Amino acid sequence: MSLPALSLSFSISSPAHFSSSNFKKFNSLKPPNATPSQISLDSTPPNLNPSPSQPSHNTGVIVVGAGLAGLAAATRLQAENIPFLLLEASDAVGGRVRTDSVDGFTLDRGFQIFITAYPEARKLLDYDALDLRRFYSGARVFYGGRFHTVADPLRHFSDSLQSLTNPIGSVIDKLLIAVTRIRVLSQSDFQILTADEVKTIELLRSIGFSESILDRFFRPFFGGIFFDRELETTSRLFDFVFKCLALGENTLPKNGIAAIPEQLAAKLNPSSVLLNSRVVSIDHESEEGAVVKLKSGELLRSDLGVILAIEEFEAVKILKGKTLAGDGVKLPVRSTICLYFTVDNDKVPVKDPVLFLNGSGRGIVNNMFFATNVAPSYAPAGKALVSVSLIGLHEGVSDEELVEGVVKELSGWFGEAAVGLWKYLRMYRIEFAQPNQCPPTNLMKEARVKAGLYVCGDYVSSATFDGALVSGRRAAEALLEDRAAVKSSMFSVSI
Repeated sequence: MSLPALSLSFSISSPAHFSSSNFKKFNSLKPPNATPSQISLDSTPPNLNPSPSQPSHNTGVIVVGAGLAGLAAATRLQAENIPFLLLEASDAVGGRVRTDSVDGFTLDRGFQIFITAYPEARKLLDYDALDLRRFYSGARVFYGGRFHTVADPLRHFSDSLQSLTNPIGSVIDKLLIAVTRIRVLSQSDFQILTADEVKTIELLRSIGFSESILDRFFRPFFGGIFFDRELETTSRLFDFVFKCLALGENTLPKNGIAAIPEQLAAKLNPSSVLLNSRVVSIDHESEEGAVVKLKSGELLRSDLGVILAIEEFEAVKILKGKTLAGDGVKLPVRSTICLYFTVDNDKVPVKDPVLFLNGSGRGIVNNMFFATNVAPSYAPAGKALVSVSLIGLHEGVSDEELVEGVVKELSGWFGEAAVGLWKYLRMYRIEFAQPNQCPPTNLMKEARVKAGLYVCGDYVSSATFDGALVSGRRAAEALLEDRAAVKSSMFSVSI
């Protein structure tokens, strides 16, 4: 028996923050319907002439950060007809979920795959419009000098039968995966995210999985999802992702992973989204409402509140150490490196849209895949795109050394003749790919710092696409609750 009813292609929840030194060399995708004032590097929004004595512009709510969490918060506010400004420091929406167009290639900033079973995403996104392209429901594991298939028996029954006796775990291991699937599917998301927790590796050992399947499958697969090969990430996150993998397809949007935040942004009033607007401070003690100062010197005042939808370490700076739980940023943060190569399409050694995992326990490559086997639109006609992912930053190793090491290692997978034809395109060193969510965790954190000040992001919920979306909605709803309470109080006083 092979791996039961589990879509085993790779998925990165929180897709990655681009921190490469050659950022300016890349072209950024702009949000749909962006106006010239939105995308100009020196844009000044209407009526935002700074004054040293008072805020220059008033609005209802200020949302800081146009990643998935900020976009979800803005979407909720717009649904309630609450006026807002969504401020983004960079030149496009998306936060860590960004895509670059380079010489006709579509390069996601970090290896990011979208799971269709994410519950919040299903409410907010139009999957048909994203034109999602599916991965093979399984993986191929490199071990012992060759590839071994791990397949979902409900989608690839014959493949799963053939892989029943492969060395990527025993028959008992594969039965235990079935048991684990039944367990997570029998629980609600709330139960999973609030359950007693241990490290993922401890959970897997307690279930009874052998060390062979832990090393050859779970470490490269889920270690790649969490950027944590030691599998110290909370069992809560493991169970949630496992459930989503069992229920959904792993996909890429036809036009790149950035199509997801761009779709959300396209639904917002374009005049409410201000790019190239970096916030440097927030005075949330003002009697006249929160005052937000931009790097340009412009001052904005919020009548209803501020929602911080930025990375935790940035929020800590702006709030001067006042975090939700007061526990600070958990270290080390999760890092990764993504490399892209190209080759003529007819020279690709494998045509299947499948993820390849390194189960050998050696080398620097964790996983790789041929992106154009999944979505041909990721490369110009006649060309293929290769995506390779490493875990960690590999500090002290130059880009040239990493490229050389990856080429040498993958030559052992696919043959020197095949890999020798690959042309290196780009590298993304992603210092902050995900927050560290090893136990103890609270994946249901309160969004309210105080009345009028709220935070959201994947560090507030689960470190997944869905967690970021959920946290944004909850922050907006906390603000709406406080607004309703104030109205109710005023009404009682007037009576």
